[in-house]
Amino acid sequence: MKKIYCIIALILLVLASGCGKQEDIKESAINKDNDTVILAGYRQLAPGNKDAYYCSSSLGVWEPLITKDKDNKPAPCLAQSWEMQDNGKIWIFHLRKNVLFHNGTKFNADSVIANFDRMKKGVKRSTFYGLNIDAFYPSLLKYEKIDEYTVKLTFKEANINELYKMTDFGSPIYAPECFAEDGNFKTFAIGTGPYRIIENKLNSHVKIERYDNYWGEKGKIKTFIVRKIPNTDTRYAALKSGEIDGVTDLNAIPPFLAEELKKDSNFVVYKNKSTMVRYLALNGTKFPFNDVRMRQAVSLAIDRQDLVNALYMGYAIPTVNILNYCSPGYKEFPVRHDLQEAKRLAHEVLGDKRIEVVYGINGAEPLQKGEAEIIAYWLKDIGLDVKIRVLEYATLLKMIRKGECNIVRLQKGLANGDPYTALYPFVMPDGALNKNNSVAYENNEIVELMNEVKHTTDEQKRREIFNRIQEIAVEEQPVVPLFNDMAIAATSSRIKNYGAINKIELVTDDE
Repeated sequence: MKKIYCIIALILLVLASGCGKQEDIKESAINKDNDTVILAGYRQLAPGNKDAYYCSSSLGVWEPLITKDKDNKPAPCLAQSWEMQDNGKIWIFHLRKNVLFHNGTKFNADSVIANFDRMKKGVKRSTFYGLNIDAFYPSLLKYEKIDEYTVKLTFKEANINELYKMTDFGSPIYAPECFAEDGNFKTFAIGTGPYRIIENKLNSHVKIERYDNYWGEKGKIKTFIVRKIPNTDTRYAALKSGEIDGVTDLNAIPPFLAEELKKDSNFVVYKNKSTMVRYLALNGTKFPFNDVRMRQAVSLAIDRQDLVNALYMGYAIPTVNILNYCSPGYKEFPVRHDLQEAKRLAHEVLGDKRIEVVYGINGAEPLQKGEAEIIAYWLKDIGLDVKIRVLEYATLLKMIRKGECNIVRLQKGLANGDPYTALYPFVMPDGALNKNNSVAYENNEIVELMNEVKHTTDEQKRREIFNRIQEIAVEEQPVVPLFNDMAIAATSSRIKNYGAINKIELVTDDE
């Protein structure tokens, strides 16, 4: 154990030594003034015309029909109320009135129908979550306008959980005028949110401006610029120098740098539960991970609590469950670490042999290499000699699809609040993450349970089914969950009420 902490200390020292290496972070196109807040993330938050959503929901540009409340349960947004009929075969939505899109056109039933027409054109890929009408509206027979502010959805099968499927990324709404014939965007995304896009320079920044005709609470800040700064050190240096006001989005700032900022009164660090679960995908198409005992051995060999305490400094919650802790269907399980049992299981599979395995990681995430080195140290004890490959994310994805990695470090968030939608990609034989990540997991009981829960209208019975699915997944580890994220963000102290973009304010002189 002493050796593993030496490894961790060395990793943190190497990471920290990179801080302050400031690249050229100034851009003549970006002028900062007192009415503008500049944030930065590692990726472009408005990937543009071919992205299913054009931009992240965090920009406050587009809104869904259904959002989530603080308990992650469905809540009104552009749909103000709804009725379920015929055990979920029919859903009627009453739309919010007096809402305008950013181009001045009226939000109504016609615009909702146009968005469903767009979804019917096929699956749209995204940096965030794919937009798939069959996943979010399974067995949908038709959608129709009842009157100017009422829409009716009719399903072939009972769909009692439809509201959960529709939350946030499940029911985005845009002005029909911004759609091209193929369903992509022909202009900036035009939504109904508190901010509108006025400039989008790919691989540089997106600029949004307060929409003063917004139906809800108006934004406090006139203009935001959200820059793409992929390098962690450069983002940190930009924040420290005052070039930007805050870091945002996934992987905004690693925990060890967040702890440094907390020592400086010029900055504020925020953390909240994240919908993201980080996990290891094991290649089940070939030996040794085509054996459930070897997946179990890997899971038991990893000391998740040590990993979180030492490398993530408490900014994560260890888990063995593939369902994120923000899901309304989440069930908590004890997190087991049992090296002796791991060795026993591994020996049943490997005998006295050792085997070399390739462990692929995303080089853009600063902590992944250190994490991989720690996990590789633990896996030596169960007969696995780990070869770490640091790759660009696009290259990593290609290798996964070809089955060229044995272990891959990945992540998955919640596109909506439906446990079925969250579990399906992992546990079903045709699930996208099961197939694309070469996991090759199949359990007949899970298949039967997933098919049963689709038609179950009793809420208590549904919960029992989801609990059982999670129990099986925890036992068999189709993938090896590591931890649930804490979302970390940091801003200068001139910012207050960081969170929803329309609530962010600047500290005034008298404060």
